[in-house]
Formats: sequence, C-alpha cells, structure tokens
Amino acid sequence: MTQIFYIGDSTVQFNKIDTYPQTGMSQALERYTARDVVVRHHGKNGRSTKSFRDEGRFQPVLEGLQKGDFLFIQFGHNDEKQADPNRYAAPDGAYRDNLRYYIRCAKEKGAYPVLITPIARRLFDENGVFKPGSHGAYPEAVRIVGKEEGVPVADLTAITESYLAELGDEPSKPLFEWPKDNTHLKPEGAVKLAGFLCQELKRFGGVYEKLLYTPEEDTVVFKSDCL
Repeated sequence: MTQIFYIGDSTVQFNKIDTYPQTGMSQALERYTARDVVVRHHGKNGRSTKSFRDEGRFQPVLEGLQKGDFLFIQFGHNDEKQADPNRYAAPDGAYRDNLRYYIRCAKEKGAYPVLITPIARRLFDENGVFKPGSHGAYPEAVRIVGKEEGVPVADLTAITESYLAELGDEPSKPLFEWPKDNTHLKPEGAVKLAGFLCQELKRFGGVYEKLLYTPEEDTVVFKSDCL
C-alpha cells in the first residue's frame, strides 16, 4: 500500500455534509488513484504554510509518512493574507522556507514530495474576460523552490488560468461555489482540477505515474483446464 499525504487549504480539504457542496481536490483525487494507493486527507480551510505547521497539523503527517509514500503540498491562498500575522508568509521569504521545510521532512522519511501551485481564482471582468495573476508572486515562488530542491512541480496555477480563460465566465460558474465565492470548488470543479493534477503526475512519469488508476487493474483473465 502506498500513501499520499495531501496537505493544503480549503481547495484541498475533505468536506463532510456540513460544508456541502464545497469539495476539496483530495476528495476527487481518489477517483484517479490506483487501488493500492490510499489518500490521506490533511487539508484544512483557511490554513497557510505557516499556520498549518504552527497549529501542529503537520505532526500527524510526519508521524504517518513512510518510505515510498508521497507528500502533496498545495498552499498559497492564505499565505497571501498580509493583515493576518498568524497566516501570512511572504512569497520571497517565509513561504519558500516553509515549503523547503515540508520537502526536507518528506525526504528524511524517504517519501516523495510534490509541490503544487495554488489553483486560480475564478475572476472575470465586466466584459467576461478572465483576469489572471490572482496569486501574485506565490506560484513563481513554488516553481523556484521546486527547481532548487529538485522536486516536481504541478503547475496548477498556469493550467487552471489557461482553462478558465478558455472556458469563460458563465460555463465556469458550476465548478465553483459561485455566487458565494470564486475560490472554493464544488464536486464538478474538484474532479476536473484533480484530473489536471493527475495529468501532471502522468507527465512526471516513473513512480508518480504509477499512482494512477488504469482499467487494466480490474481486468481478470480466466483460464480453464477444460478444452
């Protein structure tokens, strides 16, 4: 059995019925993973790379990680909140340092860290034109850390910005909790965006691609001694 420990914010969180229809990507990821892969859901609404660690939420992850497991790291939305010292982490400072900390911990356990840039917010102007760049310098900070640390980066910021721009304002609304907000995903959005993540895993190849389900897993070949 291989475990994926998925840490992050509300875009990752596993939601129960009290927060329906909000759906995190870790929930949808299970639809794509091989049958011998278990997803451990550790995303939590409102958390940043800083508050997730400060609140002790990473400790059970650290205790559970084993050699050959995976640590998916997806933060950014709440690191951006400069008015909140409990969550804010500057993109060129604490944010990068915190990402490096999670990476180091995974490697020390013999696990595979994967960095994931934050998904784009669904923002369109009055003419229905998508507005990119809602996460400022944070996606680039993830890319830089990934390159420096030799860790694969699933660039969901770039992918989701391109996708939303092509999809358009009205068609993209069912993916998010619109009109409540343009950040949190509904089931349809979580499944779609988890699919983008899995496309990245397939692109990485090797041990990452092996995490994914293939129909061949459920193919049973019957042999008979009778002629």
